[in-house]
Amino acid sequence: MKQTILIALLAVMTVIQAAGQPAAKMKDAKAASSGWAAVDKAMGRAGKDQPDGTHKYGMPRTDLNVMVEGVQVKAGFALGSWAAFRRAGMQTEVMGDLVLKQYEVEPVMQTLISHGVEITALHNHLLFESPRVMYMHIHGRGDAVKLAQAIHDALSKTKTPPAGQAAAGSAELGFDTKEIDAALGHAGKNNHGIYQVSVPRAEKIMEGGMAIPNSMGVATALNFQPTHGGKAAVTGDFVLIGKEVNPVIKALRGGGIMVTALHTHMLDEQPHLFFVHFWANGDPVKLAKTLRTALDQTNSIKGK
Repeated sequence: MKQTILIALLAVMTVIQAAGQPAAKMKDAKAASSGWAAVDKAMGRAGKDQPDGTHKYGMPRTDLNVMVEGVQVKAGFALGSWAAFRRAGMQTEVMGDLVLKQYEVEPVMQTLISHGVEITALHNHLLFESPRVMYMHIHGRGDAVKLAQAIHDALSKTKTPPAGQAAAGSAELGFDTKEIDAALGHAGKNNHGIYQVSVPRAEKIMEGGMAIPNSMGVATALNFQPTHGGKAAVTGDFVLIGKEVNPVIKALRGGGIMVTALHTHMLDEQPHLFFVHFWANGDPVKLAKTLRTALDQTNSIKGK
C-alpha cells in the first residue's frame, strides 16, 4: 500500500515538473532577449543581436556630406560608425570603429581614455575625400553598461545623429546583383542602396584565448554604391595576414582599383592582421572580378 502511494506521489511530482518546464523556458528566453536592455539604454539606441553572438550598434554619419572624386559617399558605404559587444567570461568586451571629423578626434579620444576605453588605431580609410574623415578604432573590457556609457559620452562630442534617423536616398542599385555575386563567389545584401558583401577568413582570429567574432571587424568588407550610367563605386577593406598584403595590393592595382590605406585596426590579435582599403568607380561586374582575384590571394572562406 505504501509503495503504491509513493509511486503515485512521484508520478504527480513528475507531471508538475514537466508542466513547469515550458514556463521556465519562456522566462529564460525572455531574460536572454532582454540581456542587453541596460546596454541599449546606456548607448541611447537599440543594438542588434548578431548570429555570431555579439550585440552590435550602428551609428551612421548621415550628417556628413563627403565627396570623393565627384561621388557623394553614403553613410552605409564608408561612413558608418559601429560598436559590437560580447560577453567574455564575467566581463564584456567591446570593439568598434568611430567615423569622425578632424576636430572631433581630440574630444572623443579624451572622453574614451578617461573612461578606460583603449584607442587601437587612428587613420584614414579614404583618399581625396572632402571634408577629411578620420577613423578611430576602439577596444574595451569591463562592465557592459559602463563601456556603453563611455561610447555614448564620446559620441556626444560629435554630430552623430541620434537613433531612429533614417538614411536618405533611394535603395535602388541600378546594377545586377546576381552578376556581382557570381563574379565574387559570395552573395551580398542591399542595405539602403549599398550592396554589401562580407567574406570571413577561414581561420579563427584569436585574442586573449578567445576567437573574435566576424561581426567585430575581422571579415573582409566589399561595398558597392551605384553612381551613374550603370557604374558603381567600390570601397571596403581586405582583412589579411602579412604574406597576403602585397599579392592583394598587386591584384587590386592590376584591375585598376586604387589602394587607399594599409594599416592595423587591433593590437593583440593572433595572427596579426593588416587591413587594405581600396577605392574605384567603374563597371561593377569588372570591379567585382578584380576583387575576386584579390580574394583568391587570401585564406578567406571560399566562394562558389
